[in-house]
Amino acid sequence: MLKYLFFTLIIASQLLLGQFNPGLKANQGALEGGFGLTWIDDNPYYTVRLAPDVSFGKIGIGLDLRFEVAPDGNLRHENFNEFSDYLSIIRYFRYGVKNDPLYIKVGALDYATLGNGSIMYLYNNSPTFDARKIGAQLDIDFYNFGFESIYSNFGEKGIFGLRGYVLPLKFTDLGGIPIIGNLELGATFTTDFNSKAGVLSGKIDSVSKNFVSTQDEGSVNIIGFDIGLPIVRNSLVDWKLYFDYAKIMDYGSGTALGTTLALNGLGIFNLSAKLERRFNSDEYLPAYFNSMYELERFNFDKTSGVVTSKLALLKNATDIGNGFFGELFVSVLGYVDILGSYQRLDKHPTSGILHIASQIEPESLPFILRAGYDKINIEDEADLFTLDNRSYFFVETGYKPYPFLIVSLVYNWTFTPVRDADDNIMSFEPQKRIEPRISFYYPLQF
Repeated sequence: MLKYLFFTLIIASQLLLGQFNPGLKANQGALEGGFGLTWIDDNPYYTVRLAPDVSFGKIGIGLDLRFEVAPDGNLRHENFNEFSDYLSIIRYFRYGVKNDPLYIKVGALDYATLGNGSIMYLYNNSPTFDARKIGAQLDIDFYNFGFESIYSNFGEKGIFGLRGYVLPLKFTDLGGIPIIGNLELGATFTTDFNSKAGVLSGKIDSVSKNFVSTQDEGSVNIIGFDIGLPIVRNSLVDWKLYFDYAKIMDYGSGTALGTTLALNGLGIFNLSAKLERRFNSDEYLPAYFNSMYELERFNFDKTSGVVTSKLALLKNATDIGNGFFGELFVSVLGYVDILGSYQRLDKHPTSGILHIASQIEPESLPFILRAGYDKINIEDEADLFTLDNRSYFFVETGYKPYPFLIVSLVYNWTFTPVRDADDNIMSFEPQKRIEPRISFYYPLQF
C-alpha cells in the first residue's frame, strides 16, 4: 500500500516541516495557530501551535512555538530540554531570497546547497523535531564576483561553508564577448567543527556513564573548485555547463561534469533540469554534507558499543565507481510543484540517494495536499519504499471549510535523539508522528 501512496504523493504534495504557508508576497503575513492530538510512537500528546509568518518587502520573519502535553499534564521532555529549543522558536528570519544580490537567513536551514552541490547539497540542519538548530546563510553578489556561506548551528560547533566566485573576464575587454565573457570560477571550503565529526570508536566511561572517544580524526575539511559557463541566458532559457573538483582533506577526491537547463513558460509552466556524471576516487563521497548528514554524522549503540559515522562510511568507500546524478523540477500554473533528484554510483550497491518534494495548494480550491520523501543508501528499487532509519517522510492532507480554517491530517516518519546521562545526543532512532490538526489561518496585509 505504501508504494501506491508514495506515487500519489509524488503527483500532488510538498515537503515542509509541518507549517502551512501558501506563499507570502511582500507586505503580507499570516497568523497561524492550531491544536490537535499527536500520537508519537503510539503515545498520545495534546498539541498546541502558534506560527505567525510575516513579510515586509524583502524581510520575512517566521516563528514556530509548539507545546506537546502528555495526558498526565506534563510537557514532553524533548520540547524544551536544551538551549537550542528556545532559539528554534524563531523558525527563520530572512532578507531577500536565494540568488538575490543580498540574501540573509537565520534559523532553520531547509535544504541548503553550495555552488553546484558537489560538497553540500540539500543540507538540512534540523531533520528532527526534537533537536532543532539555529544556523545562518549569507550570500552577497557584487555582479562580477561574490560569495555564498553557511553556518549550521549556533548552539554548538557545527558546519561552516564558504564559496567565493568571480567572473574574471568581466574585468577585461573580453567581458563583452557572448558566452565566454560570462565564464565563472569558484572555490569552496567547508569544515565540520562538531566534536563528533571525526569519531570512529569509543566507549561508555564507567564513572561518568558518558561516551568517551577512543579514536577521533578531528574535523572533516573539504575544498573544491568549479568552472561554470552559461551558454544561453535570457528570460526564457538558462543553460549552463559546469565542472567541479572536490577534495576531502586526508582522504579522496572526485570530479563532476554537468549541465543545467531552466525553461520559463511565461507563467504557464517552469522547468529546470540538472544532469551530471560523477568520477570518484577511493575514500570519497560526493555531496558529503547532504539532507541526512546530521543523522549520519555520529551514532553510538550502547548495547554493542559500536560507533557508526559518516567518516567511517568515507573510510570504507573503496572501489565505489563513478556514477550519475539527476535533478528535475516542474511547476505548473504556480499550483503544482514537483522536485526530484537521484544519485546512483556504478559499483556501490547501496549508493542510491533520493529526494522528492511536491505540492498542490490551489488558492481557488478548498484543499491542500503536500508531502516529501528523503532516503539514503538505497540498494534497489524495492528498497525505495521502506521506511526505516535511512528515511524521512512527511505528508499532510487537509480541507478548508472556510478560508481561515484548515482541518488536516499530518503524518511524519522522522527521528528522535537518544541521549546520555548529560543529555548529549548519542544516536537517533525512527519516530512516527500522526497528528489530526485544526489550524486557524488569518491573512494579514500591511
